[in-house]
Amino acid sequence: MSQPADKLRIATCSLAGCFGCHMSLLDIDEALADLIEHITFDRSPLTDIKHVDPAGVDIGLIEGGLCNEDNVHVLREFRSRCKVLVAVGACAMYGGVPALRNGIPVAELVREAYLGSDLYNPQVPRDPELPALLHKVLPVHEVVPVDYTLAGCPPPADAFKELILAHLQGRPPALPASLRHFD
Repeated sequence: MSQPADKLRIATCSLAGCFGCHMSLLDIDEALADLIEHITFDRSPLTDIKHVDPAGVDIGLIEGGLCNEDNVHVLREFRSRCKVLVAVGACAMYGGVPALRNGIPVAELVREAYLGSDLYNPQVPRDPELPALLHKVLPVHEVVPVDYTLAGCPPPADAFKELILAHLQGRPPALPASLRHFD
């Protein structure tokens, strides 16, 4: 499906996170209705499109850290198709809550999660479709270059709005400390 060239094309993606950043994007509320005349969404849980159009998008919003090999693959493909990549939220910027596991060896994590004494029929899953865990959770910038960050957990809706409006107006986004939010 072809999109008008004058619309800002935006893609969103979530890796290892809670989708709170996507919910904050939706908190733009009525402003989203005004912006929809000027933007179109490509890959996103909002559209159920699984891959960014090979022609690419103007802005890619990525939330979540990288916990497994599939996250790395998804991020690299996503980055390659985004003119501007924005790391959204504490998980994408620092690893966030998922990175709390970073001090624990992966074998110990698997043992606790799947072989604990309080589990019925404990066993480690051996499905080839399950991606291998990374030794530690990584922030986005350790794998690909990032152009902007929206700090917070989650970032406030106004930060998303400012980012989009700035790109529509052809200026760098103004993202002061007041647009950082941590719940």
